[in-house]
Amino acid sequence: MTNRVTNLETAYPRKNRVLLMYITKVSGHRQATLAIQKSLKLLDPNIEAPTVNGFGYTYPILEKVVNKAYMSVIKRTPKVWDYMYDNPKIVKRSQSIKNFLHKTSYDKISKLFTRYNPDVVVCTQAFPCGMVAHYKREHRLSTTIIGVLTDFSPHSYWINDGVDYYVVPSAEAKERLITKGVSADCIKVYGIPVRTKFAIQLDRNPIAAKLGLDPQKPTIVIMGGGQGLGPIKSIVKSLIKVKMDFQIIVLAGVNRKIIKSLNRYTKRSEKKILIFEFANNVDELMELATLIITKPGGITTAECLAKGLPMVIVNPIPGQETRNTDFLIKKGIGIRIDDTSDVGEEVELLLKSPERLISMSKAAYENAKPHSALDIAKLILAHTNGKAGIPVLDTLKPETNV
Repeated sequence: MTNRVTNLETAYPRKNRVLLMYITKVSGHRQATLAIQKSLKLLDPNIEAPTVNGFGYTYPILEKVVNKAYMSVIKRTPKVWDYMYDNPKIVKRSQSIKNFLHKTSYDKISKLFTRYNPDVVVCTQAFPCGMVAHYKREHRLSTTIIGVLTDFSPHSYWINDGVDYYVVPSAEAKERLITKGVSADCIKVYGIPVRTKFAIQLDRNPIAAKLGLDPQKPTIVIMGGGQGLGPIKSIVKSLIKVKMDFQIIVLAGVNRKIIKSLNRYTKRSEKKILIFEFANNVDELMELATLIITKPGGITTAECLAKGLPMVIVNPIPGQETRNTDFLIKKGIGIRIDDTSDVGEEVELLLKSPERLISMSKAAYENAKPHSALDIAKLILAHTNGKAGIPVLDTLKPETNV
């Protein structure tokens, strides 16, 4: 009987099983999760790696309430969010609420573990990471848990006993986690996971031709993130006033109100302006860009770094985006503008300073980690029971841990 089982295991080896968790459907957390999933399937085509919205699955009603409250706060009273974000007093006071949510999520987490039986759980947001880590401790499981940070400065909600590894975007983020009590051996500086296509340099000419753009003209890309946040219309207005000749590409996300307004307004402009809702070819649009004006979300920032793009940051959201901005300014990759009426003037100054743009682009490349998703996939596969796919990694770019 034993030989029969052994022969069956040899003929049909156990598949590697990984559970990938994020929150919010339209978010950088989900984009990071999908980038990791794609890299895992590239290295091990037979892997089982489902993705789950950890918040929406465990507390669907609460998720909607929290998302609505968050959007309201950052739009109307951003200073409140600035005060709350990673505030030690708030973190301490919210501990009992966090413990309650973790414990009351046990039944649903148990169903996930029963259904998928994961070797590794990977979380790209702190809330599901804390839930799973708590469940692991209480049930004395051996499952490996990996937290993947999608911003450049880790906050205290990430710190949970039971998390085996933290993947961070920079050496500075690693040091910050160490000061919060995390062992240096548990921290991997692999970067924020982005799709592998952002590591590939493309030919600009056919992309420009396809879009009806001039590849020789400066091109400004404006991104408002998935939610289309930020003063996009004011930015476009400021740029249109500049006499210098350049092209503009606007990515407005799900903000249809802005799209409709821009379409009416830009028809009167002499500049070539393209407006998109969602685009599946962001890597191509970034390839055309001379510089980008954007909200400094973690994923967008990581993609810009991979493409070597100088960044103009306008009105970052207090908290995570402000910290991302501080990182970019410190590294010489971006500049911050708080008054949108100044955007046109500042962009014109940058376009007239090619040496500065070259310096900013070089700094972006130096801080880029375009192979982050592959490095994370390697870490995950090293902790799966089947271990299938590991030899394939030898042909890929080596890991970039610091």
